[in-house]
Amino acid sequence: MTDKPRLILGSGSPRRRELLAQLGIVADDIRPPDINEDPQKGEAARPYCVRLAREKALAIPADPSEIVLSADTTVALGRRILGKPADASEAAEFLTMLSGRRHRVITAVAVRKGDQVWERDVVTQVKMKNLSNEELNAYLASNDWQGKAGGYAIQGPAGAFIPWINGSFTAVVGLPLAETANLLLSAGYPLYKPAS
Repeated sequence: MTDKPRLILGSGSPRRRELLAQLGIVADDIRPPDINEDPQKGEAARPYCVRLAREKALAIPADPSEIVLSADTTVALGRRILGKPADASEAAEFLTMLSGRRHRVITAVAVRKGDQVWERDVVTQVKMKNLSNEELNAYLASNDWQGKAGGYAIQGPAGAFIPWINGSFTAVVGLPLAETANLLLSAGYPLYKPAS
């Protein structure tokens, strides 16, 4: 019997599971939260992202001894929040807006144990190359845009469209590993201790 706390991943994202595996962590349970993800009127991208990560962590039922990890990733172009596109037409609209421009990818992480919440957010600058119609249509046809903030995933075929980033690659994928590790340690998760 181990006294290691159970870790609950409050996300259905396979990318977040893969990133946790890079830290040697397999969540004990996966409980995607069901919350309203619409931005509030006039809400800026960074506060919006931080609020969603916290609301997700608080919405997940957990025992006081369990550690809940939630995150939210948002793509911001100026003051505009580009969420997950509803369909291929909206994905095309987002990618056309991002084409040839720098934008921000914000990932907020919230870790909860009992009533205590630890939070961090990471902002990464990303540049997308000018997309040709051929590139745009091939990417849309791949369906890789589905369920991805801003309509693309840097770790998929769209990685070929990103010549430059300034910040955390893992945050753009969906979970900034350095910050997540520190939050888990703060919450008492024995990240670097050998399994007994």
